[in-house]
Amino acid sequence: MTRFEALAAIRARKPLLHCISNLVTANDCANLALAVGASPIMAQAPQEMADIAVLASAVVLNTGTPDEAKFTAARLAGAAANRRGIPVVLDPVGVGASPWRLENIRQLLQEVHPAILRANYGEAAALLGLSAAEHGVDSLTVPIDAAACAQALAQKLGTVVVLSGAEDLVTDGTTLHTVSGGSDLMRRVTGAGCMLTVLCGAFAAVQPQAPLQAAVQAAEFWKACAAAAEPQAHGPASFRVALLDAAAQIV
Repeated sequence: MTRFEALAAIRARKPLLHCISNLVTANDCANLALAVGASPIMAQAPQEMADIAVLASAVVLNTGTPDEAKFTAARLAGAAANRRGIPVVLDPVGVGASPWRLENIRQLLQEVHPAILRANYGEAAALLGLSAAEHGVDSLTVPIDAAACAQALAQKLGTVVVLSGAEDLVTDGTTLHTVSGGSDLMRRVTGAGCMLTVLCGAFAAVQPQAPLQAAVQAAEFWKACAAAAEPQAHGPASFRVALLDAAAQIV
């Protein structure tokens, strides 16, 4: 399925995305899902996780602003999706921020197998157990080549890894795709990575047997949205709005 065909399928089928998001980015993630043609549900109560997850075409798990209930919900939703063959996309936001968060995400990965894991360089390094210096949830500095980091994590977890940045690296541990372009303004909008994670869920929802292809297409689409939005923007706020408009218009 080409990117054009995948977008057409998303807009025609309106797949349900079950998103356990975070407080900072939930609204933008829901609006982006709607803009691209998907149908988001942002449920978080552990008591309804299994019931909702099995209705979805993809389950998107985001560990930003976590608490015990959210981790419980993520494990329940992810496990239910795994049992039904529904693709799971994981965004281990700020995994290196604290030992508690790292341990809970490692436990999550023991119980849930993501089809796609979207992370930044520092988060991937933390999951690999590499030493790093923390600078908030969005950036870690680590002494390893980014491509090697992405491939090592993909091989360790047996999943597709999207390592996002100025250039996005997408790999299944063997094949490596580099996605360039976009806009430097992305760095001034909080949640750009979280929104890419939701796009991975949307593209995987219509081609669940092709997670590498879905992840590459999501990264390409998001870079294209950023490039289209930049000329319309006067600053980060208008750029954020233009991103959503671009997601609804690009084919």
